[in-house]
Amino acid sequence: MFYICSMTDLHVVWFKRDLRVHDHAPLLAAMASGAPVLPLYIFEPDFWAQAEHSRRQFDFLMESLQSLDEALKARGSALCLRVGNAAEVFAGLHRRHGLAAIHAHEETGSQWTYDRDRTVQRWALKAGVAFREQPQNGVVRRHNDVEAWKRHWEAFMSLPRAKAPESLPPSDVPPGEWPIAEDFGLPQDRCPGRQPGGRAEGVELLRSFLAARGRRYRTDMASPQAATGACSRLSPHFAFGTVSIREACQGVMRARTDLELDGDSTFAASLDAFLSRLQWHCNDMQKFENQTSLSGRNLLGEPDVQRDVLSDGDPRLEAWINGRTGFPFLDACMRSLNQTGWLNHRARAIVMAFASQHLWMDWRHPAARLAALFTDFEPAIHYPQAQLQSGASGSAIPRIYNPVKQSLDHDRDGTFIRRWVPELATLPTAHIHAPWDAPKAELADAGIVLGQTYPMRIVDHMAAAREARDRIYSGRATTLRSHDAMPEAPRSRRSNPVRKQKPAAPRQLAFDLRLPDMADSGRAPSA
Repeated sequence: MFYICSMTDLHVVWFKRDLRVHDHAPLLAAMASGAPVLPLYIFEPDFWAQAEHSRRQFDFLMESLQSLDEALKARGSALCLRVGNAAEVFAGLHRRHGLAAIHAHEETGSQWTYDRDRTVQRWALKAGVAFREQPQNGVVRRHNDVEAWKRHWEAFMSLPRAKAPESLPPSDVPPGEWPIAEDFGLPQDRCPGRQPGGRAEGVELLRSFLAARGRRYRTDMASPQAATGACSRLSPHFAFGTVSIREACQGVMRARTDLELDGDSTFAASLDAFLSRLQWHCNDMQKFENQTSLSGRNLLGEPDVQRDVLSDGDPRLEAWINGRTGFPFLDACMRSLNQTGWLNHRARAIVMAFASQHLWMDWRHPAARLAALFTDFEPAIHYPQAQLQSGASGSAIPRIYNPVKQSLDHDRDGTFIRRWVPELATLPTAHIHAPWDAPKAELADAGIVLGQTYPMRIVDHMAAAREARDRIYSGRATTLRSHDAMPEAPRSRRSNPVRKQKPAAPRQLAFDLRLPDMADSGRAPSA
């Protein structure tokens, strides 16, 4: 295919899930060319048509893009917006304006995004346009050595953060119109407690976490109630890239050093736990890098036992997703998720395990429905965890949580339940975890009629757990399946080294915690 274009040597910075101008290597690489720079974001209808994507994610994206556009305008440029298939968008820009290069971060996402990137690469090769990718989050193409990766990750996180440029050479490409959610068929999605998007929000979350909120992180992160304030709440900002994980790591390391000097070992221990979580997060990204198809297939191929494949409208699925199972703690978790777009890690595991084990649902459909509720949906974290909780990832011992025990463990006084399941608020604490066992007189005094004001429990959880365990062990005894997961061959994709450039001075929302360059301090994040 031949392209007739004006050949203006335009360098495109393709923003995807890296919506910031700070610590952004592709942006600096494009600037180093000395040519006009076009910051570009592409809204892809096929991406938003997938079940795992939702209006709440779109709204967070739009707020983050507006923040990015403001930062670019402050530097003399603007965000260019296009709607359509990515390869076709690039082809159109090339015909009209002439592209010399496309700069982007390597993206570890779903199989869909991987296939999309490969299509763009093929187009760029045929069109004679350089396609230059930069690594992020310490993820390495074609890398399966765990110990070597840990060393690489620590070194990557220790590199100086790339400062945002003070100014950008503008292009003459029209910026385009801002689309709306309805353009992509995204229905209304009431989520009043959703975290707002944008760089400023992410920076403030990290500041407040390091200043005070993170003190009880290690002890409170497992509690659905307490974790709301004790966790960093940076996960959607990591998912959309308004704040880089390297910025978070270096901020934590500086804060931890100050805490050690002050003798505050409790807060320092919590920040150690948070650093471990950040490395765990990136390690999961690294594993997913070679196995993007895990969003739709089992890690071990066919499972030992076949679960029920459900579709939207099935009573079990809808009761679970809407918090109407009759198990107060589970219902509180799901209602909280519906209203806020977030759950702590322990609650995510419990609700997914209940769907797969007690309700015996094949993990794929509930996992996709669950993903759409998470503002911070990250494929590399979500899908492997969904498989782990459903027993499809080779775990030798089935994870079948007792929902009543989990309720007592994580919400003993029933505060979380009373907040999200108000119809049970007046029930005594002794019976709020298992209202089906409450005396009729106490239910009557509380104005509760099971099956009317609050659902009857959808299953007998003890009997359902026994049946699930028997099915799993019976299937494994029959198939003699190995529990050791074998990784796929690494993804084949071009990789380009980061070009060393002298960073410009920071402006606007520069993430400046007065942090020394980690390379100068000689200190790297600890695992």
